[in-house]
Amino acid sequence: MTKRRKIIDGIYNAITMLASGTTVIALVLIFGFVAIRGVGTLSFDMLTNNYWSQNYLVHFENNQPSLFETPDDLGDDVYFSTQYGVALKDSINHEKKKEVLIVYIAEDSPFLTSVDASQGSNYLQPLSIDDNSIFNRLEYLNEEGVVSLTGLTMQENAETIVQNLDSASEITSLYFQTQGGGIWGSLLATLMLIAISIVIALPLGIFAAIYLTEIAKPGFLRNTIERAIEMLAGVPSIIFGLMGIAVLFPITALFNISGLSVLLGGMTMSIVLLPVIIRSVQESLVVVPRDYRYASLSLGATQTQTIFRVILPSALPGILSALLLAVSRIIGESAALIYTMGTFINDAPKLSTGATTLAVHIWTIMSGEQPNFELASAISIIILIIVFILNFSVKFLSRRLERKWQG
Repeated sequence: MTKRRKIIDGIYNAITMLASGTTVIALVLIFGFVAIRGVGTLSFDMLTNNYWSQNYLVHFENNQPSLFETPDDLGDDVYFSTQYGVALKDSINHEKKKEVLIVYIAEDSPFLTSVDASQGSNYLQPLSIDDNSIFNRLEYLNEEGVVSLTGLTMQENAETIVQNLDSASEITSLYFQTQGGGIWGSLLATLMLIAISIVIALPLGIFAAIYLTEIAKPGFLRNTIERAIEMLAGVPSIIFGLMGIAVLFPITALFNISGLSVLLGGMTMSIVLLPVIIRSVQESLVVVPRDYRYASLSLGATQTQTIFRVILPSALPGILSALLLAVSRIIGESAALIYTMGTFINDAPKLSTGATTLAVHIWTIMSGEQPNFELASAISIIILIIVFILNFSVKFLSRRLERKWQG
């Protein structure tokens, strides 16, 4: 090999390594960014809590002071009321507004004897005050027996509130607010959307792929369908959203659904997924050895029996990969769903109501005047974890199935 040839080969090899390295670097940057910005917000409470804050007014069954010891594990920035056994802390929310959070309530504290004072079905029912609730306003009797107010709404910080609390002879009522910021509604809507989309799109995609690969003869009809699928794959997802609201909305109206809904989003996404599933299943059918077909037919099986009893089971690993691609597409889709499911974050989504998926949830909180980078990054971490688990599960099942068919 000449020196010039070695140099040229070296340049080509360096370019290929650089291209591969760029992919890895991009992936590391994405993971690094969302991990740094979102890991502090990520918690189990974020997964299970509602996004919208709830306001509560409570009374206390036991409103008399007692004597509580200050816990040793409280931080230096936490203020503890030795008379009422509650710890408060100053905080700044993502909108850069001041908050006073309840971070600890001692056992036997009067704050654990609260009852709902709001008019409604839960009136005078026990209502617990959760940690990290926002301490808005407390009504109490001071040392002179005069009704007084203290709390965040009085522009007071945690230290001042605790000082007022320790001087109170009796506490009357508390107005507090849950923090919100959870993603339970969007997580549930995402799962519902995945289920609807897959139930509709997967059977259609598999049967279409079988027809094009195993049954249809080469010719005008087959070529036309193939071209249509290719064009469908190239249509921008925002156009699918327009199609959904214009064409599919009358169908959902038959179910007495009068607006945007999870069902409409699922039907739209099933159209989006069709070319992805058809192409993936076609590729998995093509790689099934021809000998399987010939052996089945030579034993007297019909073509239909051969397809569904021999070829389709052998292509199952590829079908699972198609399923993975489809689910990943659903999780990452946003444009088509803005028109069909809406952008209002719904904490209790139903098939007949609008809701946001995790991806649209990110879009919603980042499109306001005060973008919440921390929550958006935390949601991104959850999406990446879901995709990783799906990827791992599908590969594991594929290998098990391949061993089963080969063994």
